[in-house]
Amino acid sequence: MTVSDARADRRVPTIVPPLDRSGRRRVTWEIWIVLAVSVGQSALYSVLSLVRRLLAPVPLGSQQTQVNPPRDAQALWDVVYQLLSVFFALSLVALVLYLLWEPGISAFRRIGLDFSRFGGDLGRGILLAAIIGVPGLALYAAGRAMGVTVTVVASPLDAAWWTVPLLVLSALRAGLTEEVVFIGYLFDRLRRLGWGTWTVILSTAALRGAYHAYQGFGAIVGNVAMGVVFGWCYQRWGRVMPLVIAHTLLDVVAFVGYPLAAALWPEVFAPLPTPSPSPTPTPTSPD
Repeated sequence: MTVSDARADRRVPTIVPPLDRSGRRRVTWEIWIVLAVSVGQSALYSVLSLVRRLLAPVPLGSQQTQVNPPRDAQALWDVVYQLLSVFFALSLVALVLYLLWEPGISAFRRIGLDFSRFGGDLGRGILLAAIIGVPGLALYAAGRAMGVTVTVVASPLDAAWWTVPLLVLSALRAGLTEEVVFIGYLFDRLRRLGWGTWTVILSTAALRGAYHAYQGFGAIVGNVAMGVVFGWCYQRWGRVMPLVIAHTLLDVVAFVGYPLAAALWPEVFAPLPTPSPSPTPTPTSPD
């Protein structure tokens, strides 16, 4: 086998087994059900949130949203609710992996979510995080300047000693949820329905943009671009792991590095507000 053949073997297959009418119907229903209980549900709520913001008397650029808000005023219950949120989000990831599993074919190996090439995956993930992160920050600043992006406020880091570990865990949850569902699962299922490569890439990128619509139009554009880049990379590499690493790194920087950024660029980032948690847990919002 030549080097080019080996590289081709690592890519996402361009030929998938054909489905009969009943098979296509079953896969279509499966996709809708998975989206309804996972990222599709969040995307719908996110778009509705943007619509409400646009209808509000306050301009979009003067509004703000908080990522990873407290779930309860009492520290103990806040931690419990945060951990349960992560657990149930990862349960959806487990469900998708279960659906991808076939006799004799591990879902982890099938989408490249394993440690068999961790060194290369780590290097690619770090490179992707740098490529996406710097332009993403610039796009956020431009969106704030034009008034089409809301102020994104991260959780303060001085709440308790467990705050940073929970934020890192939330970043890992976001990376696994989005990349396994948007990329690993949807690429497989949509290809089985006969969708072309770029149709799949652009469709999943648009869904990713809708998933982050609650942050404003800048976030939509940035995440659509990220979805296109990640989809193209997955098509080339056939592995989700570099995408999960890149996404997790981006969110760790966003969640944990926010106070430093707010101190360096106060005109771009809003000061951290005093949290006003609700007494009951709220649904997890996209990162």
